[in-house]
Amino acid sequence: MLSRTDLRADCGSCFGLCCVALTFSKSADFAIDKAAGEPCPNLDDTFRCSIHSKLRPKGFQGCTVYDCFGAGQEISRRAGQSWREQPGQQMFEALPILRQLHELLWYLAEALENKASQPIRAELRTAADRVEQVSRTADLTTVDVVAERAVVNELLLKTSHLVRGKQTKKKDRRGADLIGARLRGADLQKANLRGAYLIGADLRDADLRQADLIGADLRDANLEGADLTGALFLTQAQLNAARGNRATKLPPAFTRPSHWP
Repeated sequence: MLSRTDLRADCGSCFGLCCVALTFSKSADFAIDKAAGEPCPNLDDTFRCSIHSKLRPKGFQGCTVYDCFGAGQEISRRAGQSWREQPGQQMFEALPILRQLHELLWYLAEALENKASQPIRAELRTAADRVEQVSRTADLTTVDVVAERAVVNELLLKTSHLVRGKQTKKKDRRGADLIGARLRGADLQKANLRGAYLIGADLRDADLRQADLIGADLRDANLEGADLTGALFLTQAQLNAARGNRATKLPPAFTRPSHWP
């Protein structure tokens, strides 16, 4: 089974697929409009971003948030040749699908690592083996990602309950609208924040230990000094979209975003 190390993006081993396959819409996240299949003008001849160190000041914040969960390098490895040497449409169509499958594997790997998941360990491993097998499908466009996600989600819910235990209704904020909420220093330990809208929320010094954050929208959320130790189903993309600092406590599987002070 793939480890979470295998599911980290390695841009140096990719043909810059996200810079070509994805659509950019001119907005606060992207300085330009770019159609799917059209190379970004900042992509150089070696498949590297020519403004990588200046993406945010140049208006490409969205690029600093995106994480392919290692799908880009895997598709590049399988193809053997870049989209400049052969038609790349199949690679471009495969990227978002494999990314979703790798995201599921990221969550399953985390669940398997957690000691509290022991009662469902066999089910988790079976699901992980299944998703990994599906991820090797030659034509990924035939994969029913929604069906795969539904099966995995049930196991992730069980894992969440095992880790967090019984909590008060006050800590059940699943899907809650917490946009701009003032939650500085809040006790959110083991809270259910699945799918919660935390855009621009003030979470400075908040206790988010073992909180379930799967699908939570953390865009511009202030995590300065927050404790995310053991936070469940957190992703690098969520952290990249948020604001934090050196006092923010992160689980060991994550890299502190370079734009954090």
